[in-house]
Amino acid sequence: MASASPAATMSGRGARNLLQFLRLVGQLKRVPRTGWVYRNVQKPESVSDHMYRMAVMALVTKDEHLNKDRCVRLALVHDMAECIVGDIAPADNVPKEEKHRREEEAMKQLTQLLPGDLQKELYELWEEYETQSSAEAKFVKQLDQCEMILQASEYEDLENKPGRLQDFYDSTAGKFSHPEIVQLVSELKAERNANIAGVASEPRS
Repeated sequence: MASASPAATMSGRGARNLLQFLRLVGQLKRVPRTGWVYRNVQKPESVSDHMYRMAVMALVTKDEHLNKDRCVRLALVHDMAECIVGDIAPADNVPKEEKHRREEEAMKQLTQLLPGDLQKELYELWEEYETQSSAEAKFVKQLDQCEMILQASEYEDLENKPGRLQDFYDSTAGKFSHPEIVQLVSELKAERNANIAGVASEPRS
């Protein structure tokens, strides 16, 4: 029986590495967003749930000055390290430098499973988001915050407890500057405030 050629051996190893990469990234489906867990939200979303809607938000932007494709890629990669380190929330009191170190190590571990060009692309996307070194990275950071308060509003609606997750809104105060996102957040807050006012005006039994 003829032995496998070097090319076939490399191909097989590449497929195994890719499968391992996909399994690791698949863990994001089972990593709950820590902020919701700490606030006792029932059936909290996963990290991949959050990243998916962020990617859709990037996809539908009307800002022609931004590279839309890059925004979608940044959204899909920005929390990828959490499949290894978990979702480290502010309440965990992990110093920012330590959080970055852990996630950087995780991204190196993840991307090493990919071919050289993809390895470089994914790591550099993550780094671009972390350092906020482009207009696209800054936009996606604001999408991250916007998606979070949209999700908070949805949890309040599901629980029929308007205003319960106010601290998530407070944490984003002054962080929105992109006109498109400012308008979206304004509409979201108007709807939410109307719900809160409606509950406050209901006669108590």
